Amino acid sequence: MFEKLFAYSGVVSRHRDAPLAEERQRYLAYREDQGTPKSTLLPLASELLAIAQHLPLGKNSVGAPEIAQAGLRWAQHQQQCGRAKTVEWPQTRFVQTATQWLRFLGYFQEPELTPPAYAEPLANFVYAMQHQQNLADATVVNYRWHAERFLGWLEAQKRDLAQAQLTDVDAYLAQLGTQGWERVSVASAAAALRAFFRHSEGRGECASGIASGIESPRIFQQENMPGGPPWPEVQRLLVHLQTDQPRDIRNYAIVLLVAGYGLRSGEVRHWRLDDVDWPQSRFRIAHSKSGQVQEYPLMPQVGHALIRYLQEVRPQVERREVFLTLRAPFRPLSAGALRDLFASLFEVLGIQSPKQGPHAVRHAWATHMLAQGLGLTEIGGLLGHRQVATTRIYAKVDLAGLREVADFSLEGLR
Repeated sequence: MFEKLFAYSGVVSRHRDAPLAEERQRYLAYREDQGTPKSTLLPLASELLAIAQHLPLGKNSVGAPEIAQAGLRWAQHQQQCGRAKTVEWPQTRFVQTATQWLRFLGYFQEPELTPPAYAEPLANFVYAMQHQQNLADATVVNYRWHAERFLGWLEAQKRDLAQAQLTDVDAYLAQLGTQGWERVSVASAAAALRAFFRHSEGRGECASGIASGIESPRIFQQENMPGGPPWPEVQRLLVHLQTDQPRDIRNYAIVLLVAGYGLRSGEVRHWRLDDVDWPQSRFRIAHSKSGQVQEYPLMPQVGHALIRYLQEVRPQVERREVFLTLRAPFRPLSAGALRDLFASLFEVLGIQSPKQGPHAVRHAWATHMLAQGLGLTEIGGLLGHRQVATTRIYAKVDLAGLREVADFSLEGLR
C-alpha cells in the first residue's frame, strides 16, 4: 500500500520500517476500498505514522485518555516546530484518526458507559410503540426523543421515574416555553409524555394519574400554518443548482424530488436504488408517517437529473440508498445534513421563509398545487396524508386567492 501512495523509496522505507506497518497498510487499504481518494490517503498515512510513533501500542488496547495525552504531546511538538499555530486542531485530528484506526483494529478500549436509571423503562416504551402499537417510525423517534429528554431532565433534578409527579411534568413543559419553544412544539412534547406515562403507569413503573393530568398548551384548529417560500423562489433555487459541480448535481436531484413530489426528508434519505423502476418510468416511496408504499410517475426532468447524479457523482459503493455523502466514509445523508443543505441554499439566495428545511419546499409544493386547481384529496394522497383534514391547512395559505376575495366588491348587492 505504501508503494501505491509514495513515489520515493526513502519515504516508502520510512513508513514500512515504523511500528505497526502491517496494521497501517491494512487500514489504508480498507479506506481505499471505501472510496477514499488518494489525496486523502496521503495525509492519512502520515497521521497514522505519527500515531504509531507516539502512542504506547505495546498492549492490545488503548483508552481515550492515553490517546488524548499522546495527541497533546504531538500537537505541542507541531506547534514548537512552527507547523501549527495552536495545539487545538492537531490534537483533535490526532485523536479522531487514532480512535478510528484503533477501533478498526480492535485495539481501542471502549469506555464503560453506565446506562442511566431510566434506560430500561425507555426501552420498554420504544418496544411497545414498535411491536404492540405499530406506530410509524417517525412517531417512535419523536416520542422517544421527548421521553428521553424529560427523563434526563428528571435525573438532573435528582429524581427517578418512580418518584415523578405531575408537578414535575408541568415544570418541565413550562421550562420549554421559557426556552423559546412554540406552543405547537410544547404540545408535541406533552403528547409524547402523555403516551410515555400512560405506558409506564400500566407497567407500574410510576405513580398513577400522571398521564391523564398532563395538559397541553391550547392549540387553535389549523394554527400551525405551513411555512414555505413562494413558488417562484423554489424555481430560482432549482436554477441556482444547475451547474457542473458534483455537490450541485446531487443537490439538484434532491431538491427536484422534494419540489416535484412534496416528499418528506426521511422519504428522500431512505430512498433506495431498488425503488426505481426505470423501464416503467416510475418509483416507489415508503411514506415516513403511515409506512404505506406509494408509486409515482418518474417525470422526465427528475429522471434526467437522477441519471446524471448516478453516472457522474454518486460514489460506486455497495450502499443501496440513492443519496450519499460525497466524501468517505460514504453513508446516507442524515436528517441534519439534509436540513442544512436546504437552509444554506435559502441563505445564499436570500430566500425568506418561516421554515428553512426540506419541509419548507414540501409546503411550497402543496400550496402551489392548490393554486393550480388540484383538489385537497389529490394533494393529500400525494403527500401521504391519511386524512383530508391534514391537507386542509394548505387552503388557508392560498393568500392570492384570499386577496381576491378581500378585493371583491359588494357594491350593488342587496
